[in-house]
Amino acid sequence: MVLSPQVLYLTGMQSRLARWVRRIGITLGVLALLFGAIQLIPYGRTHSNPPTVMEPAWDSPRTRELAVRACFDCHSNQTTWPWYADVAPFSWVVENDVNGARDTLNFSEWNRTFILAEQSGASVITKDMPPYKYRMAHPLANLTQEETIELARGLNATVGARGRI
Repeated sequence: MVLSPQVLYLTGMQSRLARWVRRIGITLGVLALLFGAIQLIPYGRTHSNPPTVMEPAWDSPRTRELAVRACFDCHSNQTTWPWYADVAPFSWVVENDVNGARDTLNFSEWNRTFILAEQSGASVITKDMPPYKYRMAHPLANLTQEETIELARGLNATVGARGRI
């Protein structure tokens, strides 16, 4: 029996397709195994919230309210840890971000000196804070333009920063 060129062509295509499907399946299986394995790495799941030592003397309750919405999850010891903070590699990023933020400015440990505190209002106005990736995952942190200005002015007044906003 002689096969036509079309049949041979289709058979070859089916064979190549089967190889690609097999390769994709193996790749997905390896990725799933890697994802499972990295869950065993303990970093990023301590989720500590030390006690609040001292908060700043807020210029108004409204400033504190806006800061709680937009800043406290990272810049205080009152972090609300999201579900993805338990899943590596996201947990690594969240833990690193919160630790870095608390070292830079911590509203729960106002007894310490924070060199960049005076920049907090400017960081809010320029939308450097809260960061875009945080605003994407936490819609309540998306302040209106009026709230952004209000928070920036309030932070400047609270930390004693000079300059107008």
